[in-house]
Amino acid sequence: MPGFPILTDADIYSQFEYAQVVDAMREAFAERAAGTLEAPPRWSLEAGDGDLVFTAGAAAGPANVAGFRVYDTHGAGEDHTQLVAVFDATTGAFEGLLTGNAVGRLRTGAIGGVAIDALARDDCETLGVIGSGPQARAQVGAACAVRAFDEVLVYSPTAESRESFAETAGGEVEPPVRAVDDPEPVVREADALVCATNSEEPVFDPDWLEADTHVTTIGPRFTDAHELPLEVVDRADVIATDSIPQVDAYDREYLVNGEDYERMVGLADALEEPALGRTSADETTLFCSVGLAGTEVVLGKRFLEQFA
Repeated sequence: MPGFPILTDADIYSQFEYAQVVDAMREAFAERAAGTLEAPPRWSLEAGDGDLVFTAGAAAGPANVAGFRVYDTHGAGEDHTQLVAVFDATTGAFEGLLTGNAVGRLRTGAIGGVAIDALARDDCETLGVIGSGPQARAQVGAACAVRAFDEVLVYSPTAESRESFAETAGGEVEPPVRAVDDPEPVVREADALVCATNSEEPVFDPDWLEADTHVTTIGPRFTDAHELPLEVVDRADVIATDSIPQVDAYDREYLVNGEDYERMVGLADALEEPALGRTSADETTLFCSVGLAGTEVVLGKRFLEQFA
């Protein structure tokens, strides 16, 4: 047996709460705003028919954690897993390992929850979701941990997938989750809209979007492949992302570019200075989730402390 704790997806999913995960991400963004979270862009290593992708970070403030996450791009399956290694940021002592996909999915969902809490209207009633995969599920859980939505509407092209999603997610959150067979009512009724798909083409008509809506996109996000209509970028009064350095590191043109790029703000900065975010109820706000490095190890340490 190893002399350090190891947590699996089963360990995490059987014990975690979304509020706990969102709290860990708030801590990470507070450190980012304070300048104590080092979060360089991800980098990759060619390995056979795919890559090994690394994200590393160090939070030298209250979180006191450093480490990295690594995953592969060879394909899906039971023999593919992510690893998160956690170290004490002060002493360098190794604290534990987390295997599986839970940490990556939950931290991305929780970042989305923090963004909705910071940028959506206070009186949000309906959460709209386009997409029905595991990441969409994490986004719903985190969003419902920060706002008291009355209902959640979900659309994806396959009826079986969206119905299954509504049943599963509905058992995890307070508001009812309803599957809808057309994306238009999801977009029109949403006060906060999450796009969580693999589509490289826009998944909704921008004319459906009300002017006071918050939108989060976590799927493809380049000018030549994007789930979000580019018109939404131009219309948004506020554009935020979790990592501008990650945006700058992409080798493809990002969907937020030119003058729109110049007005994009970091989510940590908007949390620190609310005037950089939503300042009136009728504004359209946009959050582009790209993955803030270091958040995985902040969350990993929380899980090790509580579950190991």
